[in-house]
Amino acid sequence: MKGTVTEKSRNDRYLESQAARESNARSYPRRIPIAIQEAEGIYVKDMDGRTYYDCLAGAGTLALGHNHPVVLEAVREMLDRKRPMHTLDLTTPVKEAFVDELFASLPEEFAKDARIQFCGPTGGDAIEAAIKLVKTATGRRSILSFQGGYHGSTHAAMSLSGTLGQKENVQGLIPDVHFLPYPYAYRCPFGVGGEETHRISSRYVEQLLKDPESGIVPPCGMIFEAVQGEGGSIPAPAEWIREMRRITQERDIPLIVDEVQTGFGRTGKMFAFEHAGILPDVLVLSKAIGGSLPLSVVVYRSKLDVWKPAAHIGTFRGNQLAMAAGLATLRYIKANDLPGHAERMGARLRERLEELQSRVVQIGDVRGRGLMIGVEIVDAGKEPDPLGHSPANPQLASRIQRECLRRGLILEVGGRHSAVIRFLPPLIVTESDIDEIARIFGEAVDAACAAE
Repeated sequence: MKGTVTEKSRNDRYLESQAARESNARSYPRRIPIAIQEAEGIYVKDMDGRTYYDCLAGAGTLALGHNHPVVLEAVREMLDRKRPMHTLDLTTPVKEAFVDELFASLPEEFAKDARIQFCGPTGGDAIEAAIKLVKTATGRRSILSFQGGYHGSTHAAMSLSGTLGQKENVQGLIPDVHFLPYPYAYRCPFGVGGEETHRISSRYVEQLLKDPESGIVPPCGMIFEAVQGEGGSIPAPAEWIREMRRITQERDIPLIVDEVQTGFGRTGKMFAFEHAGILPDVLVLSKAIGGSLPLSVVVYRSKLDVWKPAAHIGTFRGNQLAMAAGLATLRYIKANDLPGHAERMGARLRERLEELQSRVVQIGDVRGRGLMIGVEIVDAGKEPDPLGHSPANPQLASRIQRECLRRGLILEVGGRHSAVIRFLPPLIVTESDIDEIARIFGEAVDAACAAE
């Protein structure tokens, strides 16, 4: 970490101004109290001149890091050639090239029969569109979702999410959402753990759908993340994903896979569902798809395309700069095999974190897929659960996050009880970056644990 802090820092002045004028709903500045002056690659510099490794990366948005040259070149070309910035859903050469590249990134069998809907700027709006799509196509109303899932903060997306905090004071959420047990082996919802977690989850879901008195009318769809993000970086076993695909396919239930955070190489494959070798009916994409600019889409099987014109609209669904930046990003990801690189760098980081876990009892679990990794922090002094796992320790997780920030490392916390420290570095991270990130994190853990 470079630079020094003055008595009345520039950071503080910006943060005070932000607190005085912005909504009480602001979130990240409360845990990461800095104001950013400039950014490049994996680094950001705050207003006091301190430099940090950014392992939040726009919550996974910045696949190529900050201000990557191919993104800047694409944006400059749009501006220099006076390309339109805003087109609603009217098409352009940039949009057609973007769709071509996106479809070429998908499994061929899915892409050849696919349709695409451009949505508003956020993943939440794409989730809204996906739900409207399957309800329209099936004529049904019940939705199957999973505990611990996170699908956004809009009204319907929030209704589908396991997160209670954001919706406990909001009345009138969408009805007929049914939450099922996700295969979270470390905190097994069935109290067994290990491989049995996903097997019991699969049997539970199938039996529920067989039961004529389950209380759930035939669903319009099932939605899940192949790796839960905000839920705590929890990867679903490939066998479980395959079972969900079989169960839904046999019952003609559209399967929606939310790849807003996992898509475009993050988990070691272009898309996380590819680890299981399945094909969804509906794929929701955002974050990295816009090359750091706002964009979201839904890609789905053509048989579902029965909704009417203007069934889902949005003023900013024609963000041409995002399509240009996204096109450049997709090409770079594929040309440089960033999914494979993410798999290798993720394995290296998990190895370093597991070494730390072997000597720090407050690290209960290290898990993830590719460069989407979670470290669950526990209170080793309290009575463990029936599986022998100590309870979550959100206070210590928060201290570790602060100690990381003091040492020049930006991380986020999430998961149940906000006790999981999450690593989401840009996919361009190098081996030396990984080693330094792990070193800083280890020092922060030691400092935070010593203060307990």
